[in-house]
Amino acid sequence: MKRFLYSFIFLLLAAATGCSLLVNPLPKIWFYTYGTGTPNGKDSLLSPASFLELRPDGSYTRDFGAFESGTWLKKDHQLILTSHDHQKTSYALTLPSAGEMQLTLTGGYVANFESRAIPSLKDKQDPFSVFNNRWRIHATHKESDAEIRQRLFNHCQFWEAYFRWALDKSLTSVDVRSTPTPIKIYGNGFTLKPTEDLPAEWVSCFYDADDCRKASDMIKDIFEHKTIAWAQTDNKFKMFLSAFQQIQGFLR
Repeated sequence: MKRFLYSFIFLLLAAATGCSLLVNPLPKIWFYTYGTGTPNGKDSLLSPASFLELRPDGSYTRDFGAFESGTWLKKDHQLILTSHDHQKTSYALTLPSAGEMQLTLTGGYVANFESRAIPSLKDKQDPFSVFNNRWRIHATHKESDAEIRQRLFNHCQFWEAYFRWALDKSLTSVDVRSTPTPIKIYGNGFTLKPTEDLPAEWVSCFYDADDCRKASDMIKDIFEHKTIAWAQTDNKFKMFLSAFQQIQGFLR
């Protein structure tokens, strides 16, 4: 009986070990931390806000200076990304340790990334999903006022999902400086950035400078003529989540 019990326990441990070895470490949200070498071209746009989300269903989103979505595949030591417009990119991939990934980009530039768990498999609750990042997609035509307003609305949806993620996962801090935005976020509030300080990545979301100016005017009108009721809480994530929900209401 004891021999049977020991054998059974051994088989369970072996099965558990085998399963752990089969777990795919790639489906996570990966944030750029630093690089080795000299970046060139679009790789020079990598920042602490640059991310690559690899989902378990084989889909991905990323922003390495421009937003992109599509499907991903690991083959041997290569990460192969196929964008929604069928452009294929292959990177040499290494995993130095748990939660760390290295991709060799253009010209041999080695980019390092650290992982967090995917915020949610539900698109509306994931700040890095296509649903919450339509504002990042470059406009291909002159946009109407309604389309520009919708772009701003979606930008606020991103921030709402971003701070909800921080709140739900009990994160101690999140980066608010690197994401391209016309809003400068402080520890206890926010303000609008002057036109000359707008990030190039934000400006490039619009068809032209005139559409970008219209977006600035719309958000400026809210800041000057609407009242944002700041939540009475010591939790800054709750405070900003509420504020961006209110701005969405003003943009409807």
